[in-house]
Amino acid sequence: MIHRLLMLAAGGLLAVQQCTPWPPAADSRPARTVAAAPATEPAPVPVGPLIQALLDTAGAPPAARDAHLGLQAGAAVRSFYGPAPEPAWTRPGPDGLTADATAVLALLADARAYGLHPNDYSSARLRALRDSLQQADPARQSWQQARLEVYLSDAVLRFMLDLHRGRLRPYTLSPLETAAKRTFQPAEALRTGIAAGRAVPAVLTSQPQNREYQLLQQALVQWLRQPVPPDSAAQHQRQYEQVALNLERWRWQAFSDEEYVLINLPAFALQVVAGDSIMRRHRVVVGKPETPTPTLSSRIGYFTLAPDWHVPRSIATKEILPRLKANPGYLARNNYSLYDSRGQLLNPYQVNWQAVTGANFRYTIRQSAGCDNALGNIVFRFANPYSVYLHDTPTRQFFALPQRAFSHGCIRLQHPMELAAYLLRREGRPVQLPSEAECALQPQARDVRLRRPMPLHIRYFTCAVDSGQLRFYPDIYGRDLTLRRALFTTAPPAAGQTALANVR
Repeated sequence: MIHRLLMLAAGGLLAVQQCTPWPPAADSRPARTVAAAPATEPAPVPVGPLIQALLDTAGAPPAARDAHLGLQAGAAVRSFYGPAPEPAWTRPGPDGLTADATAVLALLADARAYGLHPNDYSSARLRALRDSLQQADPARQSWQQARLEVYLSDAVLRFMLDLHRGRLRPYTLSPLETAAKRTFQPAEALRTGIAAGRAVPAVLTSQPQNREYQLLQQALVQWLRQPVPPDSAAQHQRQYEQVALNLERWRWQAFSDEEYVLINLPAFALQVVAGDSIMRRHRVVVGKPETPTPTLSSRIGYFTLAPDWHVPRSIATKEILPRLKANPGYLARNNYSLYDSRGQLLNPYQVNWQAVTGANFRYTIRQSAGCDNALGNIVFRFANPYSVYLHDTPTRQFFALPQRAFSHGCIRLQHPMELAAYLLRREGRPVQLPSEAECALQPQARDVRLRRPMPLHIRYFTCAVDSGQLRFYPDIYGRDLTLRRALFTTAPPAAGQTALANVR
């Protein structure tokens, strides 16, 4: 089909020649000298049909065709051009490129500013195709335009998917897509941007728009502009990779809330955010590496004053049971009560603890409100499948330490009453919270329901922006290494990556 299209320009001349007899018939009239007609260049071949021919899947399934051509986003490319393709990035003439094409080529070459690899978007190949437009003869230029169209569209659309969903999860719906119940359509967004002459802004709107991602990406741009001493190149690259892998995490875990509580586990920090402003900051203690705090999104629906503590089974069997075997009086000394499976209060001295194991432990242990209660004077409740919560603590000395991974998975909060007061003021309610001494004296727990549940996001980011500067945090749960390898280990070219260069 491509050969036929390339011959269209010469077709009319060939037909005329075939209709003229040869040799000419004899003529008795004197021969006349006829001046030769000036040579004319063949008409340029339309680019649209060539694009259509490249993307045609009539002879092979789309996946096989995409692999043969080396396309990363073949379905999106076909959607972008539609059933009757027309050039979007190229035009006749020696320069051959539209202003939008020049701009997006520069954007792809600057992919590092977004924590991505320029080589993943065929930057070198696209530059070579761009340069070939200036050198190609007229009969071949249309073909080069078609190739550039397909490759450039593929690179831009894959770049948009990577910005929205992450490089490692191009086929997994982002949280924003799931929340909106609408699949991200990069082809549609790109067509709209090109129609307005704003292709680059259209591409960049694919990124998460939440405050933390935007600050991190913008800080990376500024950081990359700073000179790097020769003896710091290895450290600089390692820090760059740390920023990049955290941008990748944000693409997997973005959210659209305007007001929320954000807990960053490696930073041991809680922030209350409203719009672009941080309203409150609190230190937190998080789970130990062997009992890590999970990442999740939920809503704080209420808090409990003077709470009692239902000891999780894992803590009861692993930590309290050995102490009961040594001395059942441990429960009374620490304000614990023992209950059977029916909720009946038991006397711990009447249980043969030597016969009890973790497997046959059929008891519930509850710690009443008081100064030594593990939850302190207040606990913030939010729905989650891990039975974790945000709470006060009697062991407040840990908040003075720089690294604070000491809990069994729940999150201990410094100055929790101040957070409770903020949540009440946010609803326009009077703040009538008891003092610590009053909490300790309350015999019964009291729930305070929020009229406007507060969005809560617990995340794991080893790099973030604080006061406009990049901050690097310890990888307390050892999660960076696997992600770093996946993003920065060089892989061999995919099959068919250069196939389009050999298709004529």
